Amino acid sequence: MGGVEDDEPASKRMKLSSEELIHLSNGSTVKESIVGSSRDLMARPLQSDGGEEVVGSKGVIKKVEFVRIIAKALYSLGYRRSGAHLEEESGIPLHSSIINVFMRQVLEGDWDESVATLHNIGLTDEMTIKSASFLILEQKFFEFLNEEKVMDALKTLRTEISPLCINHSRVRELSLSIVSPSHCFTVRSPKQDTSRARSRTKLLEELQKLLPPTVMIPERRLEHLVEQALGLQRDACMFHNSLDEEISLFADHQCARDQIPSYALQILQAHTDEIWFLQFSHNGKYLASSSHDCSAIIWEVDANGISLKHKLSGHQKPVSSVSWSPDDHQLLTCGVEEVVRRWDASSGECLSVYEKAGLGMVSCGWSPDGKWIFSGVNDKSISMWELDGRELECWKGQRILKISDLEITSDGKQIISICRETAILLLDREAKVERFIEEDQTITSFSLSRDNRFLLVNLLNQEIHLWSIEDDLKLVSKYRGHKRTRFIIRSCFGGLEQAFVASGSEDSLVYIWHRGTGELIEALPGHSGAVNCVSWNPTNPHMLASASDDRTIRIWGLNNLSAKQKDTHGNGIHYSNGGT
Repeated sequence: MGGVEDDEPASKRMKLSSEELIHLSNGSTVKESIVGSSRDLMARPLQSDGGEEVVGSKGVIKKVEFVRIIAKALYSLGYRRSGAHLEEESGIPLHSSIINVFMRQVLEGDWDESVATLHNIGLTDEMTIKSASFLILEQKFFEFLNEEKVMDALKTLRTEISPLCINHSRVRELSLSIVSPSHCFTVRSPKQDTSRARSRTKLLEELQKLLPPTVMIPERRLEHLVEQALGLQRDACMFHNSLDEEISLFADHQCARDQIPSYALQILQAHTDEIWFLQFSHNGKYLASSSHDCSAIIWEVDANGISLKHKLSGHQKPVSSVSWSPDDHQLLTCGVEEVVRRWDASSGECLSVYEKAGLGMVSCGWSPDGKWIFSGVNDKSISMWELDGRELECWKGQRILKISDLEITSDGKQIISICRETAILLLDREAKVERFIEEDQTITSFSLSRDNRFLLVNLLNQEIHLWSIEDDLKLVSKYRGHKRTRFIIRSCFGGLEQAFVASGSEDSLVYIWHRGTGELIEALPGHSGAVNCVSWNPTNPHMLASASDDRTIRIWGLNNLSAKQKDTHGNGIHYSNGGT
């Protein structure tokens, strides 16, 4: 649409208000005084794509597209005069003249003309033309109903909408809205011209989504491109690990290494033997650890650090693993080929014991609703239990190894366990479908991502493999550098949006990789024995815990926090200045 000239009839000039036209992609139609109207410019066809001038050092940005997107952004931001001046000075119109005519017809309610213009735009996809026509004629239909022109609406439905032979369910809904006006819920029953214009503007936005972007540039296209670029920079940033880190348009984004928890802020020393497993609660307020000393400990996390809350005694054998309930009110502990115990996290009381005569438990986990628990049994079966201890179901066969991890996806549908030395079973317990991750090396442990889309698999050959398990099983990445020769070493996802992978190691170090690139970021010294397990606080990307054969748990954080800690002993806790 070109600028509105003063010699046009008043009725023509006032048919669309400036408020209505502010939503038009081509802001040059606004009736404010603009030096050098772009009306003639708007009538020119778009420049040909062939042999186009490019901008930028890479030579991949077409100047015509670049200018059009900038103009679109100016109009979207409300800078209509600036947008019009850009079109005029560059000689590059935002839209072709026929598109301007089409948009004007839609906003003015010239339905028959807009459908005819639509067919002349040059679209090659017949379905796109039909779908756009359907939207236009549907708007025509509803406006007839709002004006109580029922027969005209019925005629539009019968002679124009139905012959398009698409969206039959919607056609039935339109028919129902004639019979029962109360079902006319898809339009706002506008009574004033301004309300109807808002509806037409919405229609234009829907058409814009439907038509090819070369014909009508999508709304906020420039913002989308900038956000995409910032997102790629953030994802490529090796150390991005903070929500507070602002991303500026004025410089390429790069976080400093100090965003990674690499300083030992605390050393927890309440266990009397090797610590095999630890896990933060879902809310990040607690940490549970289990040990060869046949005990488990619940630690409390607060602003002042981590303190011992309960020491859980009762197992007759070493405790191999723990598992928090979905609401973090209860904790499961599993003895090595012994029993599974359920504890009240607040009081430290043992609530129930799960056991099978002549058999031992090797792993445990919760259903997502917290109503059942699962356990791996040393006869290679998996059992599901009521909280009161009654066994509900048992999956027998080659399901689980004697020492194994057990995970249940958050929808409760899949049980994941190591079923053979080189294979992991993903069992859909509802559909009774089995899938297998097959490795060439012996699998020692695995960890499920918070979004249930990925699995970290630790192997005997000192590699950690990242598998996508959402649809088809696919090996995504490999992480190397840590040491594993004799013991079960566990890894975990962690950090902001779980962008990192951490692992223990037999060389007494804690290893951290960037999940996306696979690049090793840190190898943290401090422990004096093999590091068996690591856990990253799910609500604090700057807190990482590691458990070791040296009978200690180290809490890793940022350097700027270490200065706040006091070098004191007490309650099984030692505060460290980060030194090694």
